[in-house]
Amino acid sequence: MVAAEPLSIVSRWYLYAIHGYFCEIMFTAAWEFVVHCNWKLTGVTSVWALFIYGTSILVMENMYLVLRDRCHIMLRCVLYTLWTFVWEFSTGYVLRHFNACPWDYSSFDYNFMGLVTLEYAVPWFFASLIVEKVIVRTTLCLRFDGTTVDPTGSALSISSKHFRSKVE
Repeated sequence: MVAAEPLSIVSRWYLYAIHGYFCEIMFTAAWEFVVHCNWKLTGVTSVWALFIYGTSILVMENMYLVLRDRCHIMLRCVLYTLWTFVWEFSTGYVLRHFNACPWDYSSFDYNFMGLVTLEYAVPWFFASLIVEKVIVRTTLCLRFDGTTVDPTGSALSISSKHFRSKVE
């Protein structure tokens, strides 16, 4: 049997991008419901969110790998939250120059240039906790190997690599 290989950086980036994209849609739908009582639960995002979240969570993955044995989870989440503010501001600043920034926090009391707002510090903190504990740690356990299972449950050996979760 072929030894299972860790997911490539591109595969992990893709999973992180899709996760962030989905969460953005769910968050904006929940926000729309709470603020406007909109039962349609309309969530919105931008295609830019794929790049923004994929890259941000990949950086958080590297932070996790460096910091996991060096500092407590609460401190790591504070650092992830600070990273999120820096990344959100930076990407928003660049996108704004092309009239492409999909968010504007100007109506929030504690915003900076409309690109970040302190009102989101607590949601970003808890999101970073979920990202580390669920998304990053699970993604790092996923493996590619050379087998798959057919509907009857027997293993099939194939030449191309397929996605499969590593069970520990």
